[in-house]
Amino acid sequence: MPQTIEQRIMQHVDVKIHQNVATILMDRPDSRNSLNPTLIEDLMTAFSDVHQEKGVTAVVLSGAGNDFCAGLDLGVMQEIASMPPGDAAPEWFNAWNQLTRLIEQMLRFPKPVIAAVDGSALGAGLSLALAADIIVASESAAFGSVAVRRGLVGATTTALLAFRFGSALAARMSLTGQPIDAAEACRLGICDKPVESSQVWVTAVDWANRCSQAPREAIQATKKVLNEDIGESLLTQLNAGAATGASVCTTDAAAEGIKAFCEKRPPDWSS
Repeated sequence: MPQTIEQRIMQHVDVKIHQNVATILMDRPDSRNSLNPTLIEDLMTAFSDVHQEKGVTAVVLSGAGNDFCAGLDLGVMQEIASMPPGDAAPEWFNAWNQLTRLIEQMLRFPKPVIAAVDGSALGAGLSLALAADIIVASESAAFGSVAVRRGLVGATTTALLAFRFGSALAARMSLTGQPIDAAEACRLGICDKPVESSQVWVTAVDWANRCSQAPREAIQATKKVLNEDIGESLLTQLNAGAATGASVCTTDAAAEGIKAFCEKRPPDWSS
């Protein structure tokens, strides 16, 4: 079994190392590993710590419980939405900027990152998976850019979808908000052939080890070509998307979508 490595104290993330592969585990299973500010900061800390571990050549990103990550924590978003507009606006910007900084950190991370997706990867959770270099999915995995169904704009997810797999798929997933299952994700090239849930981490580690066969300098340079040179416009789009996402969060439609989700009812956008 992996052993815990020396790390700074984190509330919602567990970091372990097995041979030369580090596993970063999101640990908020009761909330389906939804991203609140603390979890995002913990993830940034974890990637920073693993970056410094010279013996680690690759990283597996996974989630505890039945889901990879269900997206941004809408409970936190409802708290912001209930603030006076003048107070809420900077909070929305900070929330989207924090997520964007995490995604950029992953894209610039010099070691291969493998997302081990079991259960749902929705919204910002899908963004995390797409910011990884390779996605390994279980047979029960589901992928969705669902923001539009909540009156929001998943600008980060849409930009990453378009960058990785083209604008047609980005439009299909982001405009409908309809999730796809693991089999369809495999057909579209998002992930390799799905595996049993019990084999997701093992398969992700196998991919990590395959990446580790090349020298570090070549891996780091290749990632730079992929995510910074070819992806130069992506980094600009992510920052622009953060501003758009924050702006849309101030609308009445977003307020209703967030409130309806937290109240476990269909949103009413008839007015």
